[in-house]
Amino acid sequence: MATTAIVHNCSDDERVKELKEFHETKAGVKGLVDAGVAKIPRIFIHPPENLPKPSSEDHSSSIGLHVPVIDFNGLENGQRAEIIDKIRQAAETWGFFQVVNHGIPGSIIDDLLDEARQFHEQPLEVKKEWFSHDETKKVTYYSNGFFNPSMPANWKDGLSCREAQQLDEEQIPQICRKSVSEYVKHVIQLKETISELLSEALGLSRDFLDKAGFMKTASLVCNYYPTCPEPELTLGIASHSDPDFLTLLLQDDIGGLQIMHQNKWVDVAPIHGAIIANLGDFMQLITNDRFKSVGHRVVAKRDSSRVSVASFFYPCSSDKLKPFGPMKELLSEHNPPLYRETSGPEYVAYYRLKGLDGNSALPHFKLS
Repeated sequence: MATTAIVHNCSDDERVKELKEFHETKAGVKGLVDAGVAKIPRIFIHPPENLPKPSSEDHSSSIGLHVPVIDFNGLENGQRAEIIDKIRQAAETWGFFQVVNHGIPGSIIDDLLDEARQFHEQPLEVKKEWFSHDETKKVTYYSNGFFNPSMPANWKDGLSCREAQQLDEEQIPQICRKSVSEYVKHVIQLKETISELLSEALGLSRDFLDKAGFMKTASLVCNYYPTCPEPELTLGIASHSDPDFLTLLLQDDIGGLQIMHQNKWVDVAPIHGAIIANLGDFMQLITNDRFKSVGHRVVAKRDSSRVSVASFFYPCSSDKLKPFGPMKELLSEHNPPLYRETSGPEYVAYYRLKGLDGNSALPHFKLS
């Protein structure tokens, strides 16, 4: 009961004031940990109903549920149809799958995770030069940048590289410059492969999604989830789905990512070197609910900090205002459109206004 009182006795104005003070330090959540906080600031406290239950109280067991793992070995050697079938099943029922033998060298993956951690753990005097919530800047270090004052803050910092494939190396922090540049080239190649497989899983031509231009731009975010003195009161990031077409996620070996499946939270067990494919809200919209975009969250940890690298795929900037709706190739008299058309900016504006409340933004765009 004490936690609920703390959450609801904090007004939006107080939250805005406290967040402003937090941002002015430019130290992020890592700065709170470095300062030795024993109790988390109240803006980070989440309502009890949104937090993981202690194992002794959790009666909605996810035992036996495992996020699909799809091996791309043999993709060009007679197993393509089998892999497409596995992707179709995962996209229709889970909205997530892990990919192994995907072609990105393990050394590039290990270097990126290591250097992403180094960026976040370097001295504040160096790191704060990159601190900004100005979205016109291509590369920024930030924490809780899109804060909705009615929502609790998340126990997470990030380094964002917008339109990552177009960045010059000099625009990226030196400490992770080489690994980010190398990884972006490889993850874009993997995106192209997955785009082909998703197209074929929908019964469309192999190059359909690519020609449609849905996933031409990559924004890369190096996430850092510091250790937390009171992990039972907060979340690394609250339940949400992604407002893009496709997210490709690299995570370290710490764990903490969970997805919603069959009304249960299921751990996404770390597999060293695997890439997690996560279908976004726009993928569900254009496939008219055939493929799923599902809620996911990251739990806070007391003893271990966690690093992940997310690559979010969107249309190119010249198509920024282009409206997207269910693809006519998938529609019929028996499968009419479920959604109205919407553009990226319109969707994201509503997504942010709604906040990370655990509910999808998609129903707002459904046809009545």
